[in-house]
Amino acid sequence: MRNFSNEYSSLALNTATLGHNIDGFGAGWSPEKIIDACSEKGFGAITFWRREIGNKAFDIGNRVRDAGLEVCGLCRTPFLIGPMAPKPHSVMMDDLYSSIDMAAELGASCLTSVVGGVIENSHSIKESLMRVAEITAEIAPYANKAGVKFALEPLNPVFGGNRSCLVTVRDAIDICEMVGDPNVAVAIDVYHVWWDLTLPEQLIRLGGERIAGFHLCDWLADTNDFLLDRGMMGEGVADIKSIRQAVEDSGYNGFCEVEIFSKNNWWNHDPDKLLDTIVERFRSVC
Repeated sequence: MRNFSNEYSSLALNTATLGHNIDGFGAGWSPEKIIDACSEKGFGAITFWRREIGNKAFDIGNRVRDAGLEVCGLCRTPFLIGPMAPKPHSVMMDDLYSSIDMAAELGASCLTSVVGGVIENSHSIKESLMRVAEITAEIAPYANKAGVKFALEPLNPVFGGNRSCLVTVRDAIDICEMVGDPNVAVAIDVYHVWWDLTLPEQLIRLGGERIAGFHLCDWLADTNDFLLDRGMMGEGVADIKSIRQAVEDSGYNGFCEVEIFSKNNWWNHDPDKLLDTIVERFRSVC
């Protein structure tokens, strides 16, 4: 396993950690200011959210690379299915194509897809996952041509009804294999997989080349909001080092991306000091 105690250029920031992905929260830093701060503090990459990019994807991507960083991801596609997916289906598909175009223009390594909850009135995770596989197969050639890795992200089962019927790495791998396109991969987030005792075996099955990203945070024992109360690494119950060991044992050696949704805690901290805390925790507990 890599040693990050002194060399941490594999550290990446997901800008959600600054609260910018939700209206009314965060420091209000521009993408340019985030880029400069991450470069100064020794981060290696940044993942942005679409709402931050607007029509500046090409310029922001170049600004990142000029600062010596990489764009390791873009969040995210629309929900593909379920109660939170754009309606009608054609509107969702248009937005899905647009998200791929933005990722390509930005030069992002991958586009993350949170697939959406169980299809309304179906009462069937199985049927919902099959529909996700069909949409993924339809979009995969376009993403492939654009040079954008399409990363399916399983979420914690608490989100199965509305945000993601895809709740296990096992099912994400099954979809990858059904689609059969090497450009379709999986994002592994500590928040969503920390509970899964089958994770090491599933990651070996997945293989490092099909892991598009590894996301860091912690699960608080007394969490009071499943969506917006994530912990900083080291303050929760997740065995982060063992999870990273399993991820790297599968062959992954890419960026470790800190993604913390924390409405009542970390989003209220001074962003400059928050970035310093991330570096310290990454070096000491991850």
